[in-house]
Parts: sequence; structure tokens; C-alpha cells
Amino acid sequence: MPLIELMLVLATVIGVADGNTIRFKDEAGQTKTVKLACINTPKGTKQQYVSAAAKKLKQLLPPSSRVVIRSVNLDDRGQTLGEVYVDNRSVNLRLVEEGNAVVDRESLEFCDETKTQFLIAEANAKNKRLGLWQQFNQGR
Repeated sequence: MPLIELMLVLATVIGVADGNTIRFKDEAGQTKTVKLACINTPKGTKQQYVSAAAKKLKQLLPPSSRVVIRSVNLDDRGQTLGEVYVDNRSVNLRLVEEGNAVVDRESLEFCDETKTQFLIAEANAKNKRLGLWQQFNQGR
């Protein structure tokens, strides 16, 4: 089996666990979890941004959505890290573009082909004060 086939998983979304983790069922019917690679979403202290990221992910990936997951690595807990695509568009990148996530510099190496797109998307969201970037620019 070619390596590229091992990296791509055709899947059906079961649900969203949080702003950067989804549960899915693969073609073999196995239920799995994927953490969105190359991005970070806000954690508990900024509740409005945490819920905004999860809400956006639920809009983009409602249950039964068909997706392609490009598996890039495993995290330290053995959970799959991946980039999720709907209609040939990266959901990971879309969350950054809309200010619901920031680029995770530590895992950005796994998104080598799209690294520049992620960094440009973050800069644009920051400049436009979208989503979580609003909190850093409220005094202006």
C-alpha cells in the first residue's frame, strides 16, 4: 500500500470533543479521535473564546459530515494529530483564518506544505482583530 494512502483517512464525523478535537468513524467502522494539527485553541481561562472555537468547529463539522483526514503524527498520548478537510479545504486553516485558533509553532513542522498559509492566515486574523485577537486589541 502506498504511503500516501496510509496518511489519508476517509471518515465520517461523530462529534466535536472541543475546539480542536473531533471523534470520527473510519471506513472500517472504527471510532477514533483526531486532534487538529498545527493549531491551538483557547483553553479554560478565556471561556468565550473556548466556546466560540468549539461552536465554529461544530458548524464546520456537524455529525455525519464526510471528511478526509491527513494524519501527520501521534501526540504523546498516542492520539492522532491530523489536518481535516471538507470539500478540499482545511478546517484547521479555516479556524486560524477566522480567529478561532492560533498557529501552534511546535507542531507546524507537520504542516510543512501549508505552513506559510497558516502563518499568513494568523497574521491577517490578528490585523483584522478577528475572534480571539479582539482581546489583545480592546484598548485601541
